[in-house]
Amino acid sequence: MRWELRKGERLVGTLTYEGSDMFWHACRFEPGPAWPEFAPLFDALNSATDRGDDDALHDADQAINAAGLVLDPGTGEPPVTDFLVSIEGEAAGVRFG
Repeated sequence: MRWELRKGERLVGTLTYEGSDMFWHACRFEPGPAWPEFAPLFDALNSATDRGDDDALHDADQAINAAGLVLDPGTGEPPVTDFLVSIEGEAAGVRFG
């Protein structure tokens, strides 16, 4: 299973499913051409998580959501718009809403 993380026609990165842990899908992340534009959003999320700052974590999740990213399964099905995603290096986690 793979999803392309996209902003419109721009490829932010590809997430390849590696396993599940409760509600989260563990994935390998491969950055795409648009990654540098969106990386700061995920850096803020990771920083808030590391600090245990729930308010900053909520704000970071909201900023990622407001960026209008979608997960395209590439199977002809519509892109997924209701999800949470975290990316740190080559590791990603996805939770569907």
